[in-house]
Order: sequence, then structure tokens, then C-alpha cells
Amino acid sequence: MSTVTLTIGPKSYSVACADGQEAHITQLGAMIAEKYAQLGTSRAPLEAQNLLFAALFLADELAEARKGMGDAPAAPATVDPEAVEALRAAISELERDLGEARAAAAAPAVLDQEAGPTPTDQLTDNLASQLEALADRAEANAAALEAAVTSA
Repeated sequence: MSTVTLTIGPKSYSVACADGQEAHITQLGAMIAEKYAQLGTSRAPLEAQNLLFAALFLADELAEARKGMGDAPAAPATVDPEAVEALRAAISELERDLGEARAAAAAPAVLDQEAGPTPTDQLTDNLASQLEALADRAEANAAALEAAVTSA
């Protein structure tokens, strides 16, 4: 723990702070001292009241700054149109592949005349592999879309 001495108006105050925070606390104290000085000759007889008025000045500035931030229009995001189009094409391809996978899952097993019927386990494994590959591609495209939007 460190201690910083702040002089505000006619008094000095010792303030404990974490090591490394001394400069920051000193800057904050200087802001309070500046607002205290704005009171000029209209200071109250009690020091606590003067500090309260200095704090009110700072709170008013903070409120105005926050209000101003809420009114500011958001900066338009710049997005690479080619990247967006590429992602749309990839999404369309994924939707088409998903439709094909659904159709394959709904279709009855096809008999191979020479080898006999295709085992159900083999069809299930094949369909599972296709769905896993489709899911991997969907995740990759979603990550690319998120990266494009985030970097914009």
C-alpha cells in the first residue's frame, strides 16, 4: 500500500492507494482541487461543504459527458462487400448440402444387385460423416462472418 498526499484548498489529505496507483490518485486529486478553486470567494464555512460542491462540479461534468455519449451517432461499420458475398455464397451452399443430406436420410436404402442390400450401419455412418462435415463447414463460415463483422 502507498500513501499519496493531496492538497485541496487550504488542507492536505493523506490517501492510501494500491502500489502503482499514486500518479492516478494525484491526477484525480488535481481535478478535485481545480473544481474546489472554482468556488472562489463563495466558499462555505465548513470544509466538507466545499468538498461537496467540488464533487458536484465533477459529477455535473460526468453527467454531461455521459449524456453526450448517448446522443452521438454510432460510427457506420465498414464491411468488405466481397467478404459478405462470399459468406452468403457459402451459406447458400451449406443450405443446399443440408437439403441433400436431409433427402438422403429420408430416402429408403438402395439395393446393390451384386453386393446385396447396403447395411443400415454403413448408411448411418455415411450420413453422420456428411452431417459432421456440414456442421464443421457451418462453424467455419460462422466464425468467418463473425470475424468480418468484428473487424469492421
